[in-house]
Amino acid sequence: MGRKVIISPSAQSDLSDIVAYIARHNREAAVRLGYALIARGEFLGQFPERGRVVPELGRADLRETIYRSYRIIYRIRSEPQVVEIVRFWHAARGFPQVPAL
Repeated sequence: MGRKVIISPSAQSDLSDIVAYIARHNREAAVRLGYALIARGEFLGQFPERGRVVPELGRADLRETIYRSYRIIYRIRSEPQVVEIVRFWHAARGFPQVPAL
């Protein structure tokens, strides 16, 4: 049994922005990418330590996994057993602000 995965408000906003930006050129590709990012995030509930520690932060509870050019930054919480996705971020945009605990 895996952990519950939640998507923080900042990650929801990121995902909306990503899909809206790509949809200007190709709506179908935007929808596919949005669903792929969500699926990759949901997979983290089964294997939360799969991703690496975010190099810029060096905190064991903040990890990331890469999907294409996107960083999926997430927090592993012990109580309750949750994986919280905090950002979906295109790597070309530099490092995102990560919300505090």
